[in-house]
Amino acid sequence: MFHKNTYITRRNELKGKMSSGLILFQGNSEASFNYPDNTYHFRQDSNFLYFFGLDHPDMTAVIDIDSGEEILFGDDVDMDDIIWMGPQPLMKDKAGEVGVSKSMPISKLKELISEAISKGRKIHFLPPYRGDNVLLLTQLLDKTADAVKQGASQELIRAVVSLRIHKDEEEVKEIEYAMDIAYEMHTTAMKMAMPGVVEREIAGKIEGIAHSMGNGVSFPIILSINGQTLHNHYHGNVLRKGRMMVTDAGAESLLHYASDITRTVPVGGKFDNRQKQIYEIVLKANTEAIKAVKPGKTNRDSHLYAAEIIASGLKDLGIMKGSITDAVQEGAHALFFPHGLGHHMGLDVHDMEGLGENFIGYDENITRSNQFGLAFLRFGKEYEPGHVFTVEPGLYFIPALIDLWKSENKLSEFINYDAVEKYKDFGGIRIEDDVLVTKDGYRVLGKPIPKTITEIEETMNA
Repeated sequence: MFHKNTYITRRNELKGKMSSGLILFQGNSEASFNYPDNTYHFRQDSNFLYFFGLDHPDMTAVIDIDSGEEILFGDDVDMDDIIWMGPQPLMKDKAGEVGVSKSMPISKLKELISEAISKGRKIHFLPPYRGDNVLLLTQLLDKTADAVKQGASQELIRAVVSLRIHKDEEEVKEIEYAMDIAYEMHTTAMKMAMPGVVEREIAGKIEGIAHSMGNGVSFPIILSINGQTLHNHYHGNVLRKGRMMVTDAGAESLLHYASDITRTVPVGGKFDNRQKQIYEIVLKANTEAIKAVKPGKTNRDSHLYAAEIIASGLKDLGIMKGSITDAVQEGAHALFFPHGLGHHMGLDVHDMEGLGENFIGYDENITRSNQFGLAFLRFGKEYEPGHVFTVEPGLYFIPALIDLWKSENKLSEFINYDAVEKYKDFGGIRIEDDVLVTKDGYRVLGKPIPKTITEIEETMNA
């Protein structure tokens, strides 16, 4: 964990942004996956990690905004726990590690919350996403599960977002360590992407790298020759020449900060002409959108800029036609680029989206579109120094979507459906990098992972 002063400072800044009442931060508990004692790898709640840094299950923290008091709730282990898990630090020692002066057994939490409610004090909590934490809140607040889910504090959400959205030097260093792991994962995947290999062999290998160097993967690995399915977690296909393999994968650092990188490579290590043409369009969208990043610009504008590059490239190939400006304005490009340019990143790979995507990516100046494609842009607002986010344009030929639009003759003034038919067997390409907004521009994080055609071919054939 970071030095305790980091967590003390964060909590003090949070108190300064809140009006009054109690803040309740729930840590996570162990989660079973097929019977009670067989649990998933423990992952602490990211907001708890940000403000308290303790990577242990079954803890809850309370901050009294008015008095400034902070209390860590949890139980010390008993001898049965020690037998199975070894000696564990006492709660008072855990609290001391992060600058909290007071700890109490979890049984005392209900008493404290009930007393606060009886005095008419506001209890602030963040949106719960695990069933056991929903149940705990129903007991503490004497509310139904539906009321709990609707009762998260918008004041607290906005305060947390305002702090977590700007990454400091310590956090960027952690993300770059996660990027070091991603470099090993992606270059390994490139070298293994040969005809006859089963996808799971590669996915398993690179997940092992994530575990050996950090805290495992930052999200379930997406690796497939069917890259036209955006989040394809099926790994049972046999690689064959003529297909492109999309690998969207990242790792967590030892302090749980994420990386998120996508590379797309030709099976066998050599691009054919058709693959080169499509790949270069996506690569240009990626590199040019990154170059456009600087404080004061918006990610929505970068998304639309990338969309214009993709549409223009497809027009050069005869797949799209007409005015590129009009085509993008009407959303015709979304047949081929149906997702957003990227998302914030930090302790969560889609940073803080559990607090509400619009709180993270939009504000009173930039609101979410309802147009197909653009509506899926997770981050639209203005860049600020300290933002860390992904730039991940893609170009996909999704047969079912093509068939639907063609049957409706949708936006046919911009789309040459006869030409599109010839690409329905292509799959998809996505290229993704992680970018930090600096005081006067941007920095692409991490050791550069091969992404030009020459770099990829050289890596695959080394």
